[in-house]
Amino acid sequence: MKTVSELLRAKPTRVVSVKPEDSVLDAIKVLARENIGAAVVMTDDRLAGIFSERDYTRKVILHGRSSDTTRVEEIMTTSVVVVNPRTHARECMQLMTEKSIRHLPVVEQGRVIGMVSIRDIVGDIIADQDFTIEQLEHYISGQ
Repeated sequence: MKTVSELLRAKPTRVVSVKPEDSVLDAIKVLARENIGAAVVMTDDRLAGIFSERDYTRKVILHGRSSDTTRVEEIMTTSVVVVNPRTHARECMQLMTEKSIRHLPVVEQGRVIGMVSIRDIVGDIIADQDFTIEQLEHYISGQ
């Protein structure tokens, strides 16, 4: 089972972020351009929250708010669950399941260094299981 640090090595190194004062429309454009489901919200170098498609659908669309006049800080999630680079993928899966979340910012020494998604975690778990199955097949067949 890989650590978050190992998972991050397989991803682009930059962290996609938006600002609290950005309009929700601009933030959604960032998510669409980057083909991602969430971005960290940063005030200078400090993690202020996380903005996700889920925030958008549940706090803007369902409430009849306007995407171009609502600011990210009005709807972002501020109680952000984070992990560190040494956290294992299985621990991430457990956190995501318990908290009903799909994205975990990775923080090291107070600085956001990346983000892992449920897709990253599931991919790692599947690869780990495939490896285990292959090893068992070799053992059983005597190869």
